[in-house]
Amino acid sequence: MVVFRHELGQVLRRLRTERGMTLRQVSAAARVSLGYISEVERGRKEASSELLASLCAALDVALSDVLREVSESVALEEAAARLTAPRPIIIPQPSGRPVASAA
Repeated sequence: MVVFRHELGQVLRRLRTERGMTLRQVSAAARVSLGYISEVERGRKEASSELLASLCAALDVALSDVLREVSESVALEEAAARLTAPRPIIIPQPSGRPVASAA
């Protein structure tokens, strides 16, 4: 199962490291505790819209760009999960009604 907060955390961490910023620098710029940002990046805490806006401002990135990237990542994860999910096998029955069976 794809968890939005994990994908969001990965995107935020990548953006921070690409900018060469430490958690301490983002924490000071966003006025959010370092520990909380760390938890968000690890996907352990949900980011409120206000917190996310502060982080995006500190990282100098548009919120819409972050959400777009997270959305694309979630879509890819969902597609991959569908490809690996077992498909039901349809078994014809004498009654003429098909019955699904797990593969």
